[in-house]
Amino acid sequence: MTVRLNDTYMKPFVDEKELASIKDEVLDAHKSLLAGNGEGSDFLGWINLPNDYDKEEFERIKKASLKIRKSCDIFIVIGIGGSYLGARAVVEFLKSPMYNNLKKETPDIYFSGCNISAQALNDLLSICEGKDICINVISKSGTTTEPAVAFRVFRELLEKKYGKEGAKERIFVTTDKCKGTLKKFATEEGYETFVVPDNVGGRFSVLTAVGLLPIAVSGIDISALMQGASDAAEFYTKTDDVDKNDALKYVALRNIMYRHGKSTEILVSYEPYATMFNEWWKQLYGESEGKDGKGLFPASVIFSTDLHSLGQFIQDGSRNLFETIVSVKEPDEKYAVPYDEANVDGLNFLAGVDLNEINQKAMKGTILAHIDGGAPNILIELKKRDEYSLGYLLYFFEYACGVSGYVLGVNPFNQPGVEAYKKNMFALLGKPGYEAEKKILEERLK
Repeated sequence: MTVRLNDTYMKPFVDEKELASIKDEVLDAHKSLLAGNGEGSDFLGWINLPNDYDKEEFERIKKASLKIRKSCDIFIVIGIGGSYLGARAVVEFLKSPMYNNLKKETPDIYFSGCNISAQALNDLLSICEGKDICINVISKSGTTTEPAVAFRVFRELLEKKYGKEGAKERIFVTTDKCKGTLKKFATEEGYETFVVPDNVGGRFSVLTAVGLLPIAVSGIDISALMQGASDAAEFYTKTDDVDKNDALKYVALRNIMYRHGKSTEILVSYEPYATMFNEWWKQLYGESEGKDGKGLFPASVIFSTDLHSLGQFIQDGSRNLFETIVSVKEPDEKYAVPYDEANVDGLNFLAGVDLNEINQKAMKGTILAHIDGGAPNILIELKKRDEYSLGYLLYFFEYACGVSGYVLGVNPFNQPGVEAYKKNMFALLGKPGYEAEKKILEERLK
């Protein structure tokens, strides 16, 4: 198996009878998801996406990525939430969080439109000085504040630098197939466009053009990524035995933990390259399950770094958490600890030992310590750090998320709560039509 769930470390915390009793619920949710008769059924396009996708657009993505790689030094991806997290997660997981500092034959990739920071925007503009630039704006509507502002800024920069005709060849738009402000504008301006499918929500969109174009620009093999997801879909959707289907077993275990009062799930990695993957996972589960007063709070850490900041709390703090660890079994880099004649640090007993071996021992020691401290652990083992394996893992978490939401009793495919801050922000900024709300909010802020 490319992805394997090891529940050995959960056994002290999960009664076998309880595990057996939840299996029927999990299977019912699994069948409901596949039948499309649950809440949010209009947004299930991601389930068959790894096999049922637009092959012509897929080839256009590859062609556009080659054009971008040849014509620019910097590629700016403009989007927020699911419009950027999946792409950034994959690029940093497979390339490196130091991607933009490595010697390579691809442009540096930066992400904008995911905040409202003048400092961050000016820093990126400074980086762009004297460089050739291409941009990819990703938005279903084109009116979301953060990416819309960034698109204004970088479109103006490109038009001043290359002229309107030249800029047209450097602007790529991923948006709705036929409607919306951004689609209309892109058609009028003659930008090349790619599609955000109607039946795939943003947080499930990494394997659509939303994620695939930036991923391809980085030099990652998107065909292998899709093949991994395709094989995962074939297995997880067609295996009805919870003991054999690790995605369903993960659903069972995390929902048992939730019912035990473990209200926080911490995703753990022992590699810095997984930092943005953790962020993608947090949106996937937080936005899917956090509603109706329910849901596990998704948190994340990178060990051993965070063992020196959050380790004390995880070991001895409130017992309201459990950990899910993602570990790569076959690392692709090695480095042996050097011998030091002075042995000032007393570490010569590690001389010649590969850092991967030390990291594995740190992981195993931490798991045992946290179990002894009352923090359950789920271990998810990824065979390799490559496109195929990561595609498999992406689908593992997506499928488990859909099933888990139904077990929890929520619609995992909507996000009604994200509009609240926008309404208040628009009112306070004086957007037309919000005059009454503005007066009320200003009075509350006095």
